[in-house]
Amino acid sequence: MAVQNSDPHGDRPVFRALSLPHLDALLARAGLDEQDRLRARAVAEVLPFRTNSYVVDELIDWEAAPDDPMYRLVFPQPDMLPRADVDRIAGMLRGGASADRLRADVHDIRLRLNPHPSGQLDLNAPRLDDGEPVQGMQHKYAETLLFFPRQGQTCHAYCSYCFRWPQFVGEPDLRMASGDAEALRSYVATHPEITSVLITGGDPLIMSSAVLARYIEPLLEVPHLESVRIGTKALSYWPHRFLTDPDADDLLRLFERVVASGRNLALMGHYSHPRELEPTAAQRALRRVQDSGAVVRCQAPLIRGVNDRAEDWAVLWRRLVAQGAVPYYMFVERDTGPQDYFAVPLARAHALFREAYAQVSGLARTVRGPIMSATPGKVQVDGVAEVAGRRAFVLHYVQARDPELVGRPFFAAYDPDARWLTDLKPLPGDGPLPGLG
Repeated sequence: MAVQNSDPHGDRPVFRALSLPHLDALLARAGLDEQDRLRARAVAEVLPFRTNSYVVDELIDWEAAPDDPMYRLVFPQPDMLPRADVDRIAGMLRGGASADRLRADVHDIRLRLNPHPSGQLDLNAPRLDDGEPVQGMQHKYAETLLFFPRQGQTCHAYCSYCFRWPQFVGEPDLRMASGDAEALRSYVATHPEITSVLITGGDPLIMSSAVLARYIEPLLEVPHLESVRIGTKALSYWPHRFLTDPDADDLLRLFERVVASGRNLALMGHYSHPRELEPTAAQRALRRVQDSGAVVRCQAPLIRGVNDRAEDWAVLWRRLVAQGAVPYYMFVERDTGPQDYFAVPLARAHALFREAYAQVSGLARTVRGPIMSATPGKVQVDGVAEVAGRRAFVLHYVQARDPELVGRPFFAAYDPDARWLTDLKPLPGDGPLPGLG
């Protein structure tokens, strides 16, 4: 179906970013006292803060803040990081420490937060024939290449849990990015095993349509490429990107060209809470994307204090299906940044997933989870069983560096406090867990 032009006579909302200079007033609006505002400000020195007027005006219930889930999704919490670190940075802010000293202490804290988990800077880096790494790409699984366009390494708003936080903190050594569209096309063209390219960030849809096209259109010349994916939160954080932004129609026509080339175009929509689908603009944006022929697949991590209720997930998946989108993944919070604050134990994560899964029809049971995107691959927790008289997690790899691991069930000793693959131990008498040996 051809995309219809956006309404030239309607109001055109203007994107307005809100960042550190606006933080104190917004924290006060949420009811935080002066001490907690300072502590939240200290967290925002370490982990990035950015939101926008749409999120603030349309998605957050300020009567429920600071406990409102959408507030918690985008605002720094005073206790998100270890207390000693928060107190140290808060003291420096209070005492007027020099910018250089503050920067050095913040850098030290960031390095202790595992900024690049799952081997993404070394194990995932593609290499040329001479062994030189290719910048701004990751090639973890044979079939899929990730590309980080230089102009797309920010977002319309930052999620407080985001595992891509090193992209946003202004430290070049922690950032992955490339502006070389020809290097992208050439690498894909010379690797016939790559059938799917995921353009990620940040959020690629922060870029203009013309810049995005410079990366995507050369890929359509590669005969073995079957699909293009775009990771984005724009559908929920700035739906006007698809409705009334000056190049919204150009963006949708780019999507049409990808589909017309015979490729599958998938927007990997990051929906964390059912409220993100409530505004009329969000629903209209989703329809416009679907009218272009693109498929919207939806994923998010399970986050303590944001969406750690089975009812939230069941409602989210039902709303997505009703609006033509495809529930895809429930992730486990990754082992980086504020994982200690947001993570839910694997046992509880599976119980929540199972309870939510039981409340939806078969159309929503495309979703998989809970999934850990770990160093050896994507590991799904299938349940808890008794094995040789012992309680055990049942798991399998949905995707893996070693294709031989995919789909094979394996067991790990049950641990009610385990939150990540590396927290798990093999059953007595078994060898190392697959992929970790």
